[in-house]
Amino acid sequence: MRQPDPERTAPAGTVMSAQKDRKRKEYLTVKDLQKLLDSCKLHLHEVDEVWPKIYIGNAAVAHNKAALKKLGITHVLNAAHAKRGSVGSQNFYGSSIVYCGIPADDSTHFDLDVYFQPAADFIHKALKSPDGRVLVHCIMGMSRSSTLVLAYLMIYRHLTLKRALKELIQKRAIYPNRNFLALLLDLDLQLTRKKKTCQIL
Repeated sequence: MRQPDPERTAPAGTVMSAQKDRKRKEYLTVKDLQKLLDSCKLHLHEVDEVWPKIYIGNAAVAHNKAALKKLGITHVLNAAHAKRGSVGSQNFYGSSIVYCGIPADDSTHFDLDVYFQPAADFIHKALKSPDGRVLVHCIMGMSRSSTLVLAYLMIYRHLTLKRALKELIQKRAIYPNRNFLALLLDLDLQLTRKKKTCQIL
């Protein structure tokens, strides 16, 4: 015997409530992302290759020119430019490495999203150059740098935020702060809307 559809037999208010709950579940929250990050069991290293030819590291490895040469790094993106503990600059690296500095604070109020596109463009250009390998770093290599790499994967590799996070936590112990996770969620929403608009057109 065919079972009645619960949405047809339930009162209208209950059906609408169930639909609202389903819609709410479609959207990720900062808490959801933090749970995903907490599932990472890796230990934090000085540097890790998190995507082919993209490395995330700390300030110590960024200042170690011998280590960078060994890794074949051609480009450095410093997400803690001019911050305490970070000495990176184009003068520091000379002509052997292309440098880009972003003066980001690892804080709950810094608008890192204004740098998402320029950082993604820099990484993209670095990878297109002959033998291009890029190091993205901050002080610890956990929050600012990982946020910029996630933005690159979303903008240029068309990964959703959840998928990009899952990819990175398999390679490195990262932990963007709450503010950066919220900004990445906004980017995820913008890119999803853009994709849907393109499909309609």
